[in-house]
Amino acid sequence: MKTMALSKHPAKGAQSIVPVRCITLLTDFGEQDVFVGILRGVILSIAPEAQIVDLTHLIPPQDVRQGARALARAAPHFPPGTIHLAVVDPGVGTARRPMAARIGSQWFVGPDNGLATLLLKRAQRAALACEVVVLNRREYWLREVSHVFHGRDIFAPVAAHLACGVALTQLGTPLADPVLLPFAEPQPTAGGLRGEVTTIDRFGNVLTNIEPAHCAGGQVERVRLGQFEIGGMVRTFAEGTTGALVALWSSEEHLCLAEVNGNAARRLSASPGDAVEVFIVRPGSSEAL
Repeated sequence: MKTMALSKHPAKGAQSIVPVRCITLLTDFGEQDVFVGILRGVILSIAPEAQIVDLTHLIPPQDVRQGARALARAAPHFPPGTIHLAVVDPGVGTARRPMAARIGSQWFVGPDNGLATLLLKRAQRAALACEVVVLNRREYWLREVSHVFHGRDIFAPVAAHLACGVALTQLGTPLADPVLLPFAEPQPTAGGLRGEVTTIDRFGNVLTNIEPAHCAGGQVERVRLGQFEIGGMVRTFAEGTTGALVALWSSEEHLCLAEVNGNAARRLSASPGDAVEVFIVRPGSSEAL
């Protein structure tokens, strides 16, 4: 039996029983202050039965690209109807637009600054239906709106109203040109591919934008980042002796560089945006592409 909640429409005062949706939270707010707790409080004041899941609040400050990547990694693991509330918002209080979107079977609420880029692009590749609105119906916001905390005053209440069954079209008007950030794709080279570092995780693992499909069926012979070269691929982090540098496919099928029981990012002096070269051998050939 589905959990149900009693929702009171803020404009009409009518009450209705609607299914409760999951709301995820992703921000750059950190864990020291009360900002995340405030978001949760606003949501629960409107949708008291909402299921709230914290994805992360440790996105580097103002790093919209890292926020977009983290959101894209997490979203496929949530059920249809999930609402992703994401706030990495260096343009808060400026002319940047607040937005909400239905992206396939899920929802996004947050600033129109590119945070939803990878979700929208993935849906486009899969030919999934998308609908985007600019949030301009103030009756679904908090009564007082700060110039510096739209997460509390606009995005959290909108996500809560979505969870209570308010239609996307009631929250705003159509937005035909949401901001889409350019994300680099691996490029072919004489020996294989050139990609880039995208993310450093808390273990110091170095994740890249290179996926198995980019290798076109070839075998990775070696990987180069700066002055370091890693020969071949392993299946797990534990293969190799302590301190060895290894390359493997991550759980999301991206090329990952790791140091066994160590910190590869520190060892390699790696940062997001650094170039990574992959040398590939075709099946049946002993020479790199």
